[in-house]
Amino acid sequence: MTIDIGIIGLGWVATHRHIPSILQDRRFRIVGVADRDGVTAQKWGKRLGVAHCAASSLADIEWLHKADAIDIATAPMSHYALAAEALSAGKHVITEKPFVMSLQEGEDLVARAGAARRALAIVHNFQFANAVVKLRGDIERGVIGPIRAISATQWGNPSRRLPKWYDTLPGGLFYDESPHLLYLVRTLSPGPISLVGVDACPSSMGLRTPASIDASFRAHAEYGTVPVSISCRFESPLSEWHVAVLGERSAGIIDVFRNIYLRLPNDGGHGTREVLTTSLKATWSHWWQHLTNGPQHLAGRLLYGNPTIFERFANSIASGTPPAGISGDDALSVLRLQWDILSRCREVWDN
Repeated sequence: MTIDIGIIGLGWVATHRHIPSILQDRRFRIVGVADRDGVTAQKWGKRLGVAHCAASSLADIEWLHKADAIDIATAPMSHYALAAEALSAGKHVITEKPFVMSLQEGEDLVARAGAARRALAIVHNFQFANAVVKLRGDIERGVIGPIRAISATQWGNPSRRLPKWYDTLPGGLFYDESPHLLYLVRTLSPGPISLVGVDACPSSMGLRTPASIDASFRAHAEYGTVPVSISCRFESPLSEWHVAVLGERSAGIIDVFRNIYLRLPNDGGHGTREVLTTSLKATWSHWWQHLTNGPQHLAGRLLYGNPTIFERFANSIASGTPPAGISGDDALSVLRLQWDILSRCREVWDN
């Protein structure tokens, strides 16, 4: 089976993550690319040997009739209109996060995809990165033990490479980046999660992006309630994303950007020997994975789970069933959590 796919939006994520991942799956054939910048569209059209055009809507895309599926990698403000138009034209759709700009838009897209019997997928990719896959395997094998807590932290340096439009979003950069932490804690959780409380500090730089957001959740597991937390700092001197799953037997820790997984055993009485053992295991494992991941990182070949995203999208198209973990319903669940947190932030700031 061949799936003819077109790509709309040729920014860094599309060119460094989506296109290499699509090219790895022989079921896909790229038939066209489009971008608001005609020069960019022409460059990538020639590089891939496919049709190209400057466009801001599907109506302007000359190659659209050739495509079975559309990959939307534009700014989030345009996701809904492009996806709705593509579904109405009978195309399967995969879109970058954040899903859309409102719950109403998200619900409408899910309904449209169902009515049209077309696949709808979201790029929630880090859950399929090698480090996270290892942690999930340890959880399933019982190596971590019953989970007692999950903690996700994000530090963001405002000087790093950021899209020009990020601070126009609701909650600014939080809206663009929080889906990653939310789907990670959601997929690692021993049960459904529900929001309990939020604390937030407004920007000290005059931005819509807050200085910090802390959100606490409860996971409802078979064996009891498990605390889950997300802590975001958007005015940090470092950019670091970590997720820790704390179990009775071990702690599983993910360094998201470096694609590194550390599993550290229960240190018992926390004596000198246990502390040194933990240090040795952590540093050895960290640097060993740097040796394997570092060259790929430098070469730009760390795809952070995107090949699995497009594999599942292709499987969904072939089978007619929703893509596991990245369906429209999954996208909508994360979107609801985002808006729940933003609603609580407004209450904090108003008080």
